[in-house]
Formats: sequence, C-alpha cells, structure tokens
Amino acid sequence: MSIFGVFVLITLFVVYRASSIGTATEYFAAGGGFNGAQNGIALSGDFLSAASFLGIAGAIAVYGYDGFLYSIGFLVGWLVNLLLVAELLRNTGRFTMGDVLSYRMRQRPVRAASAVSTIVISLAYMVAQMAGAGGLVALLLDVHSGSGQALVIAVVGVVMVAYVLVGGMKGTTWVQIIKAVMLMLCVLMITLFLMGKFGFSLTSLLERAAESNPLGEKIFAPGAQYGANPLTKLDFVSLSLALVLGVAGLPHVLMRFYTVPDAKQARRSVVWATCTMAVFYLCTLVIGYGAGAVNGPAAILSAPGGENSAAPLLAYRVGGTVLLGIIAAVAFATIIAVVAGLTLTASASFAHDVYANVLRRGEADPDSEVRVARLTAMVIGAASIAGGILVNGQNIAFLVALAFAFAASANLSTLLFTLYWRRFNTRGTLWGIYGGLGSCLLLMSFSPVVSGGPESILPGVDFAWFPLSNPGIVSIPISFLCGYVGTLLGGGQLDERRSAEMEVRSITGIGR
Repeated sequence: MSIFGVFVLITLFVVYRASSIGTATEYFAAGGGFNGAQNGIALSGDFLSAASFLGIAGAIAVYGYDGFLYSIGFLVGWLVNLLLVAELLRNTGRFTMGDVLSYRMRQRPVRAASAVSTIVISLAYMVAQMAGAGGLVALLLDVHSGSGQALVIAVVGVVMVAYVLVGGMKGTTWVQIIKAVMLMLCVLMITLFLMGKFGFSLTSLLERAAESNPLGEKIFAPGAQYGANPLTKLDFVSLSLALVLGVAGLPHVLMRFYTVPDAKQARRSVVWATCTMAVFYLCTLVIGYGAGAVNGPAAILSAPGGENSAAPLLAYRVGGTVLLGIIAAVAFATIIAVVAGLTLTASASFAHDVYANVLRRGEADPDSEVRVARLTAMVIGAASIAGGILVNGQNIAFLVALAFAFAASANLSTLLFTLYWRRFNTRGTLWGIYGGLGSCLLLMSFSPVVSGGPESILPGVDFAWFPLSNPGIVSIPISFLCGYVGTLLGGGQLDERRSAEMEVRSITGIGR
C-alpha cells in the first residue's frame, strides 16, 4: 500500500506539471502534441487494463488454453484499427467519435446517439476496472467484508477523477505512459523470475501446470471452459467476435488518435501499441500457466478476488512481500489510469457532443465546454463506483468482454459505414447505433450474466431466457443489418457536397 501511495503522489505531481488545459483542444486532445511512439505507449497503457493483467492470468491459470483466448482477441483486434480505422478517423474528427459520425449527417440526433453509445460503453468498461480494484485490495489487505471493498473502490474512483480534473488529456496521457512502462517492466520481471524457478524450461513449467490442475493436459487444448456442449462452443464464438471486433469501437481508444499531429503518427501509434501488447500478452501466457503451476487452481479460486488473484499470489510465491507490493501497486495504477482515460472520454463526449452541439447548437464557448466536461467526470465517476460495488467478485476479463460486445455492436458498423459507404445516411446511423446497443443491452440483461446462476450479478433470481453469456454473435450482425436497412429506407438524405468533402478530408487530412 505504501508503494501504491508513492505512485499516486508521483503521478498526481506529473499530471499537475504536465497539465495545460487552457483550451478545449488541449483538454480533450492534448493539442495534438504527442508523437506516434509516445501515443502508442499511451494507447497500450490505456488498453492494458486490469482485465489484461489480472483477469487473463487467472483465466489461463484455471482453464488454460481457453483463457488465452482473451489475449489473442485483444491483440488481433488492433489489426482492424490499423488497417481500417486509425488514419481516416484521425483525419476526419477533432475530439470525439461523434465528430466523424455526424460529419455529413444531421448533427444533433447523430451526436446524441454517439454520446449515448460512448457513455454506456465507457461505464461498462469502468465497472469492470472498479471490480478489479475491490478484488485486488481484498487480497492485499485480506479485506473480506463487502463494505471494506466498497470503500476501496470509492477511493480508486476519487483518485481517477482527480487525474481527469487536474490534467485533462495531456496529464492523463503521461500517466498512461508511466503506467505502461511500469507494467511492462513488472510483467517481464515476474516472467523472468518464474522461468528461473523452472530452470528456464517452458516445458517443465507447463508439465507442472498440468500436474497441479484437475483438468490435466486438457488445459493445453480448446474446450476446458467452452467445450462442454454446443452451447458453450457457440458462446466461445460469440466471445471471439466481441474481442476481435470490439477494439475498433472502443471510444477511449478512438479518442487517442486525436492526440497526434497527423495520420502518419496515428498509424505509428497503432504499430507501437500492437508491438508492446504482443510482448505483454506472450508474457501473460507464461504468467498464467506459471500461476497454475505454483499455486494450483484451488488456491487461486479460494483466495479473495478469485481468479483475479492469480498474478498477485504468484508474485508473492516467487518474490515475496516486496514483489507482491510492486505487482499490486502496478495493478492498482493500471486500474486508475485506465479508468481516468475512460472518464475523460465519456465526459468529453457529453460536453462536446451533447452540451456544445445538441443543447447549445454549436455556439458554446470552449471554457464552458471544459467546465461541463469536468462536472460530467464527477457524475460518471460516482456511477462507476456504484457499478463496481455491484459486480465486485466477477472475473474482470469477462466483464470487459461485455464492454467489447457493446463497442462492436454500437460503434463498429456505423464507423465503417460512415468511412467507406458514401450512401450511408442519418437514419442508417441512428438505426445502427441504437439497434446494436439496444439489442446487446437487452440480450445481456436476460442472460446468465445477470441472473440464473451462482456466479450471476443477481444470483438469487432467474429471468434469463437468452442462453449465451456474451451477446456479440447476435447483436453485432443486428447492428450492421439495422444500419444497412435504415440507409435503404432513409431515402434521399445524402448530402453530395459534404460526402465529397469528407472523402477528401479522411484521405488527406486537409481542412481538419
């Protein structure tokens, strides 16, 4: 806890020194002053959340190969960003995803829909991070009471709101860079220590993991978690779709492309982020199997925090109290930094899209826009704290996968249609966003995630009629279908001049 406290104080000082929020451009996009390498590392810091560090390691330790699916999906999804989204998005928009979606559409309804989507996805993602905070401190301080863990979640929420209020995008970006470097060093260090424990033989480590797991050698093949019956296999496919397609629709990732000066640096950002995360996720494979080998699944599942405690328990067994303190501090820093980025994205979307362009019809001054964003950040922080307390104890990699399903369902179809289909119109945009978001929310509400099972959010009741835990396999096609049908029924809504202007701007960046 002392290590964590020192980290918070240092990063708050860095945020204060780096902050430059005199204008809306500086607050929301850091004035476009970061290069590709800096923004790529910040992107990896923004993306490598508690789910990546705690949830994936726990899933691999318990289920083996099926847990590694999260690592593969999170990484492969960046190819969609690199090839289809990053450059065109950076050239077309300014602060938020709503800038792109509304460019050649009717401004007010499209910006309102974009803001609703951004806030829902950000809250879903933030709730998962808050749940991770509760589980981590439960392990670190041996806090088993719900009220004690709720207090910890509240403290994390207050700290991350402080980052956003003090530093804006520039300060938050530097926090992401510091945290990404610390996380990579810690992951490499624990991987090295772990391999040394097994004589630098990966074969010995894997054999020990199989011996310690009741599933035996089944942990090296698909099916330990998702192969029991055809329904779980379908859930596996649904989860895969959500992970791979959701990255390109995450608002806090998309917003980072505005912090670089040109499209070339946007592409470099994705390359740097992808390379950094490839190293990280390869290390999670060793850490996950190593946690299973050293501690065993039974000890991991019985510890406070359940699966999420695999990496901290491994750090304690490998490096003692000091390494446990370092790993816990870095995991806490990961949660705070990611939630700060999400809070900034959600508050920016409300201030820029709803307040400035819907309520004030584009006539809001930059000072009032920044002021509204700060107030919104406090409200969103409070909502995420409440949600984190509600889902505390769930596997956070699984919870983040639900946020990915929301992102893929609500944003991906409309972004791709807007950037690549000239005929796409306002009705198609609204149908795509609300159809995807609504279907995903509806199916999740009546799935085993919410009710009907011992691990559900509401275990005491059962109103689940949708059998899959991740709704992506249904809601993502619904979003594309709604966008397509809405466009065909939208009639003559096409603005030829604005469409041509957007095409030139998205390719060249002229006029941004």
